[in-house]
Amino acid sequence: MMDFLSQCRAVVGDAYVLDAPADMAPFLTDWRGRFTGKALAVLRPGSVEQVAALVRACAAHRVALVPQGGNTGLVLGSVPDVSGAQVVLSLARLNTIRQIDPVNRAMTVDAGCILQRIQEAAAAEGCLFPLSLAAEGSCTIGGNLSTNAGGTAVLRYGNTRELCLGLEVVTPQGEVWSGLRGLRKDNTGYDLRDLFIGAEGTLGIITGAVLKLYPQPKASITALAALPSPAHAQQLLVLMQDHCGSSLTGFELMSRFCLDLVARQFPHLPKPFAAPYAQYVLLELSSSESEAHAVGLLEHAIGAALERGVIQDAVVASSVAQSAGLWQLREHIPLAQAKAGKNIKHDISLPVSRIADFIAATGPQLEAAFPGCQLVCFGHLGDGNLHYNVAPPEGISNEDFLVNQDKVNRVVHDSVVAFGGSISAEHGIGALKRDELAHYKSPVELNMMRAIKAALDPLGIMNPGKIL
Repeated sequence: MMDFLSQCRAVVGDAYVLDAPADMAPFLTDWRGRFTGKALAVLRPGSVEQVAALVRACAAHRVALVPQGGNTGLVLGSVPDVSGAQVVLSLARLNTIRQIDPVNRAMTVDAGCILQRIQEAAAAEGCLFPLSLAAEGSCTIGGNLSTNAGGTAVLRYGNTRELCLGLEVVTPQGEVWSGLRGLRKDNTGYDLRDLFIGAEGTLGIITGAVLKLYPQPKASITALAALPSPAHAQQLLVLMQDHCGSSLTGFELMSRFCLDLVARQFPHLPKPFAAPYAQYVLLELSSSESEAHAVGLLEHAIGAALERGVIQDAVVASSVAQSAGLWQLREHIPLAQAKAGKNIKHDISLPVSRIADFIAATGPQLEAAFPGCQLVCFGHLGDGNLHYNVAPPEGISNEDFLVNQDKVNRVVHDSVVAFGGSISAEHGIGALKRDELAHYKSPVELNMMRAIKAALDPLGIMNPGKIL
């Protein structure tokens, strides 16, 4: 392999081929710290041409590669296996914002651009790039596209797939496909862009993208509503959509257990209600007209919800600081879980109309199989995405409970499928859910996916062991 590494050094320079264990370590462990792989080297190209040259070298020497952006993925998709024979291809140095076109409402960026920087660059031009994730200060747009990331604004703007107009991709043969056309209509054959979005680097390496921009809203307003059940949350969603239309940009469901957990771990955060309620919905409205228009819409809808008994109470933020405080409650749920200990996580999606039935059916199944287990159920109800996590019973250690992971997954995922849902909503498959995918996908779907993989990556060097 020395010839291979020498060829890589000739492409990117000695400083950007890391093969010392200490230098490689930050690239080998997943975001949650659950798995550490081994690598032959970490390669850090600084241009698309260097990416292509490195891929050609990998193909010539039959070296598998693992593309990596910010390494914030949650399904072990961006770290190598334990063989020590794979290389990590970090896109972090490809971080240029190439062009912003406010008239076309589009921005062309390198794959290694941090999401928050893209948001800020759009805002500086009076535009909005609406993708928003908890990891936006660390994750990169290439990773967002490769996993088709979701976030808090999917209800209004869609997943990352809907926010992309075009791609630039290095193929497994080391060729560069430039589809950076920035068109909203391009009906000239197969949509190659959609092949690579959500493929988790198994078909090629995204090196650049044209992103959709939107007008900045004139005002946003946030409220927290208290409800007796998830079924009432579904009713509230319909009511809010009827009253507010596309102004409704966020609709997050959180159980009492979630906010109790946040209160225990982060007692300095706001406590909006004097008494606890069974469920809460954090909702956000954005107006293209004015703050008064947004407030009027929200107050009218909240009033209707109270009159109909859909909600029991509500708090409307009266300032930017109060709005941020309410969002902190939602954003601190994963952090509170991490501080409390490990749990078995599920990123699932369901038809919005089936969510309440799923929650009502699945909780008792888990309680019967694992008495005392604690459910941390929250997520983007507006687009049908739940984070349905199962924590150990009181007095049971993390290690003792985590041995049940496969059994817990089977209960949850069987129920998801029974209610017409998906076992992965926005986190992808990676290596973590690969076997689960094979369990639930039909042979027809799997065979089509394998045929695409074999056609584009016949040597099998692109992120092997992920998805399939």
